[in-house]
Amino acid sequence: MFIVRACLIYWRCIGISSNEHQINDEIRDKEVRLIGEDGAQLGIMSSSEALSHAIQRDLDLVKIAPGSNPPVCKIMDYGKFKFEQSKREKETKKNQHVVEVKEIRMSPGIGDNDFNVKLKSCLKFLNDGDRVKVSVRFRGRQMTHTEIGEQLLLRFAQACSEYAVVNKEPKLEGRSMAMFLSPKTQAR
Repeated sequence: MFIVRACLIYWRCIGISSNEHQINDEIRDKEVRLIGEDGAQLGIMSSSEALSHAIQRDLDLVKIAPGSNPPVCKIMDYGKFKFEQSKREKETKKNQHVVEVKEIRMSPGIGDNDFNVKLKSCLKFLNDGDRVKVSVRFRGRQMTHTEIGEQLLLRFAQACSEYAVVNKEPKLEGRSMAMFLSPKTQAR
């Protein structure tokens, strides 16, 4: 019976082990401070004694504080612990909002209706909480009149001023001029 349990523990150790925690036979310290599965202090003992306590309860011995003197080990079901930890991480990822940078491209000779369509999509992006890069692309002889593109971007920023703040003023980079807008912080 004891041999079967030892094999079971060894099998669990190999299948579940990770770089984060040392468990069961991986713990090679002379002495450890042992904490029971209910959180009670069981005292300082050798690692083999602590492992035998864990085997008697059919649980794992996990080193939770390797830096302390002596290292702290706890008796717990390691598989359940890892499952709950991954569940918590998934929950925090789900509640996070990743801010993306959306881009709106225009040309210097854009019409009023097209300008309004671009403005409407920009406001939608800003309401979703994303940053927006507004760029004007110059082609051929349009490069001689970059001030038209700058005026267009400033007009766009003025139209969005109720919902956005200009992070980066219009700047010419190669054949395009760009500026960045970010949403105004609101109490949600």
